[in-house]
Amino acid sequence: MIVVHCSANRAGSAVRLADIDRYHRSLGWKGCGYHYVIPVDGAIEVGRPEAQVGAHCRNHNAHSIGVCYVGGLAADGTPMDTRTPAQRVALKRLISELRERYPKALVVGHSDLDPRKPFCPGFNVVFADVSD
Repeated sequence: MIVVHCSANRAGSAVRLADIDRYHRSLGWKGCGYHYVIPVDGAIEVGRPEAQVGAHCRNHNAHSIGVCYVGGLAADGTPMDTRTPAQRVALKRLISELRERYPKALVVGHSDLDPRKPFCPGFNVVFADVSD
């Protein structure tokens, strides 16, 4: 599977992979739990190697790749799709590249697999334009 997440930061956040890596290490993890992070500028930053088990979706890490876009919260903290145009393009490109390598992979949102995360990634991945 390819599991799409949001970082649960406010729109326009300057958070990048290095920040998430530091935070996840502070929790005692081996580093960033995601395989890819897409900050607001649309860069695709590589976290864990794809061959390494992620730490992004309980009960599904061993058979999935975690992709996280920075954002997911409105200015008032309300969950919402805050992807910038650059993030939308980057996410679509990354999902397309991953689907080439893993053609049978199901693309889902974190919320599709974990009812405790009903607003992650902030949009319905199944119907979103991320894997055309």
